[in-house]
Amino acid sequence: QAYLSYSNIAALTHLARKPGWDITKTLDNVRIWTHEEGAVLSFKVEMQVKVPSHVAFSLLSDFSLRQRWDRHFLTCKVLQAVSEEEKIYHVTSAPMTGHQPRDFVILVSQRQPCRPEEPYTVAVRSVTLRTVPPNPEFCRSEILCAGFQIHSNSSSSCTVCYFNQVTSGVMPYLAANLTGSSKSIEDTALECIKFLE
Repeated sequence: QAYLSYSNIAALTHLARKPGWDITKTLDNVRIWTHEEGAVLSFKVEMQVKVPSHVAFSLLSDFSLRQRWDRHFLTCKVLQAVSEEEKIYHVTSAPMTGHQPRDFVILVSQRQPCRPEEPYTVAVRSVTLRTVPPNPEFCRSEILCAGFQIHSNSSSSCTVCYFNQVTSGVMPYLAANLTGSSKSIEDTALECIKFLE
């Protein structure tokens, strides 16, 4: 478990630091970037939020609050509190047209910064739990690497970056989006800002 949580944080930190991010959209306080490497597509959503970074961190690290702003989350329940900084959740998501509803078993690891210049981190990856086998009603999907980095801008504002390394399991939710025919990433980002503020 210690290795899993370490590798969860390390994978997100590594993804965030990769060179070669291309900006695809800019709105007032949201910017969307993509990064392609072989068959792996990653995206980053950067949001300017008018709350202190520690407030954004406490709200974003509690995934039971996620349904309040992310309409892709139908249900989200804690399966196991591994430690104060790690929890395992079971998430179900709404069916897309022509697709079965999906479910995920995810480890959420949270870390406070060790130094002032470091971000708060909330890292997410799929894990396997014998007690939660795949359910035929859902298509069990995998999150390779996702999560938030929260950088403090001032005592009352921060930059929240959401990252996701996209697998085929998440692709139906994004395909329409990245081609510009759907605005779900932007809409979700704006809902997230509204929720935090």
